[in-house]
Amino acid sequence: QCLQKNLYGPIWRSRFGPFDIVNVASPDLIAQVIQQEGRYPVRVELAHWKEYRDLRGQAYGLHVDTGPEWSRMRSVLNPKMLKLQEVSAYAPVIHLVVGDLLRRVEFLRSRSHDGSTVSDLAAELYKFGFEGISSILFETRLGCLEEQIPQDTKRFIAAVNDMLTLSDIVILFPRWTRSVLPFWGRFVQAWDDLYYVAKKLVDRRVAEIEAQVGSTEPSEGLYLTYLLASDNMSRAEVYISVTELMLGGVDTTSNTLSWALYQLARDRRTQDLLFSEVSSVCPNKQQPSRDDLNRMPYLKAVIKETLRLYPVVHGNGRFVSENEVIVDNYWFPKKARAPNFHLCNYAACHDEAEFRNPEEFIPERWLEVETPSSRSNRATPGFYQHHPYSFIPFGVGVRACVGRRVAEMEMFFALSRLVQNYTVEPEPGAPVVEPKTRTLLVPSKPINLRFLPRT
Repeated sequence: QCLQKNLYGPIWRSRFGPFDIVNVASPDLIAQVIQQEGRYPVRVELAHWKEYRDLRGQAYGLHVDTGPEWSRMRSVLNPKMLKLQEVSAYAPVIHLVVGDLLRRVEFLRSRSHDGSTVSDLAAELYKFGFEGISSILFETRLGCLEEQIPQDTKRFIAAVNDMLTLSDIVILFPRWTRSVLPFWGRFVQAWDDLYYVAKKLVDRRVAEIEAQVGSTEPSEGLYLTYLLASDNMSRAEVYISVTELMLGGVDTTSNTLSWALYQLARDRRTQDLLFSEVSSVCPNKQQPSRDDLNRMPYLKAVIKETLRLYPVVHGNGRFVSENEVIVDNYWFPKKARAPNFHLCNYAACHDEAEFRNPEEFIPERWLEVETPSSRSNRATPGFYQHHPYSFIPFGVGVRACVGRRVAEMEMFFALSRLVQNYTVEPEPGAPVVEPKTRTLLVPSKPINLRFLPRT
């Protein structure tokens, strides 16, 4: 994105398979697109996802459905995911999962060659992210962080990777190649595995609720119980919705935590500042509460800076067909000739005009008031000021990420507890790890870090 922006400027046209794409890579132009997206914005036309849903007779879900049907489903999913008071109810469950993560780190350290290294950290944090979101969505523990991981859990994790990788490939080929090339069949199998595991977990919870009907025990639960009780969502829509929420809830948490720990390991000063803040708010390795997080601006700054350097969703899409759109004085007609807009989040986050020294990891840029951790030549008046659309890691508007609040709470709790308990260092001789694209932005090679217990 950055290279193309330097070549062509902040707006240029390209093709990706069958798609005619208009790329916008400045905050001003991104804002122009978002502000004209209409009542029912569409991220991108996922024709191959829709084709799979039709093949299996499934509901479309948030990523495929459009218009009033999409809006109806979103209105059901939002309240228990985006309202802070509702999300706070998930804190005890998340703390249990974070506790399991700490035990997993200790187990992996004990098995390592030097008694301290955790190899392929992103893979381990992927299991944490999977366990965390599933404990909320399915109201059950899947054992992702146990020594022996259940087969269904392995199946789902492998299917997520396969589906996201194949999604970018399948879309490039016309439909007549389905029976000739292997990609479509593998894409279908990956979705089959995802749906099978999610449906099995939903059905298990339904059976538990039905068993409680007429008993003396009330049927209490978290997110899934709420969805099943809704009159505005069919069972088929519940199946596909929780499957898609699982997809979105794992990568953001795992990749962001991986990159945050990678950067902290390479920057001892920043790590010490973070430890100082966490230990002052929660002394003696005390478990942080939701209210404690409000007194940890540097923790939040570390996560924000990680999301700026490594936005999990490096580019967002908008397909505007309801109305004509004018961007940078270019006119785009509605309906049949409407283009797909590609909002280049990565380029915006790395724009020197918005962020000084954009390739450096500087959490202080997010501190709006002077704190002990910001008293350095990094934090000067106006250092943190930037265009609001230069940093939208969770999207913006009615199409913003539905799981944002849960993901943030998982990341804050996990990172604070890890820093409380360990000093993190790079593995000796470890190479620099760059990001790569796999539908989402992920580490290009394993991140191996040493976790040294704090006294």
